[in-house]
Amino acid sequence: MGVYSEYLDKNMDFNGISAERKRLLKLISDLRKGRDILVMASDLTKNVNNLIEYSDILPFQDQLSNLSGKEIDIILETPGGFAEVVEDLVSLVRRRYEKVGIIIPGYAKSAGTIFAMAGDEILMGKFSALGPIDAQIVSDGKRFSADAFLDGLEKIKSEVILTGKLSLAYIPILQKISPGEIQHCENAQNFSKTLVTNWLSKYKFKYWNTHSSTGKEVTKEEKEARAAEIASKLCKHSDWLTHGRSIKIQDFSEMHLLMNDYSTNLPLEDAIIRYYTLLRMTFESTNIYKLFETPFSQIYRFTLGGSPFIPNPPIQASQQNELAIIDFECPNCKNHSKIQANINRHSEIQPGNIPYPIKDNVFICPKCGSANNILPIKLQIEAQSGKKIIE
Repeated sequence: MGVYSEYLDKNMDFNGISAERKRLLKLISDLRKGRDILVMASDLTKNVNNLIEYSDILPFQDQLSNLSGKEIDIILETPGGFAEVVEDLVSLVRRRYEKVGIIIPGYAKSAGTIFAMAGDEILMGKFSALGPIDAQIVSDGKRFSADAFLDGLEKIKSEVILTGKLSLAYIPILQKISPGEIQHCENAQNFSKTLVTNWLSKYKFKYWNTHSSTGKEVTKEEKEARAAEIASKLCKHSDWLTHGRSIKIQDFSEMHLLMNDYSTNLPLEDAIIRYYTLLRMTFESTNIYKLFETPFSQIYRFTLGGSPFIPNPPIQASQQNELAIIDFECPNCKNHSKIQANINRHSEIQPGNIPYPIKDNVFICPKCGSANNILPIKLQIEAQSGKKIIE
């Protein structure tokens, strides 16, 4: 039986999933000889701002402050984001830790790949994927690759040099481009290349001391040259054709960038796969879209919607966090009901309230009789309170 099927059959609630995630983080830490471990993960499927951005610095720093070792592993799951923020996050980590490992159980694309290049070790498995790092530019509501943009301009320039004239078809295109936009694209590309070149040569290649083919000592200049070559390859849009392309462990081997294949360590692979499965289940069964956590602490970010079908309802909790009152609007008839959810201890149902349907999480509208699955609301309350809803 697969790990996903195994956990589905256990029918764990939010607290059970969270507890098992924590246990597995501790296990990964133990298997990695007691290194600190920190997770920064985004749900890649929700239609929200799941990119690495400036607001991530505070929760990342907060979770980092709960740790105290000299070596750390960071589990990354992200579609990308701002390289400038990644630079700040890496600075936070590198000021504290002598050795940094980056674990990629699933996907760390774009700026996530840039982050990975700051590790002394980059751990990938059979299904792990990084991605191209060509800068993405947004202009006039359009998103495009800076490298593809510059390649396009170079193509026009080469054609003019070859033919001695400018095609009339290019004139309206060029009229919309300012010198500042061209410089912006060049700067964005150079920034990505600079970060990756510096981090690879300083950290990843720190332990590359001799050439495997000749046994000769590797010079600083050779490390920098190899790093620059890899950075340029990752930035080259024309090589990957799409920014979302998955770059696997074997692709990096062909670039002469050695990744640590965690699938060769079966206990570690099992722990990482199990943690990643529970991470995905957390995102799929709740309206959490970002997660920062250690084995004993966490910060969640929630979307505004409780589920694709039920808007996030106003929820009031007592000062003692003993109950929550859900103002539920029926999607069918728009009738409002007050649903009382008892948190962690039994409370008498207050006048005008309807008890939470704890057995099946299906609320029957008293006006139109429609059935509504309100499990996402329950999971949200339990995630925010850290306690269980009971009868």
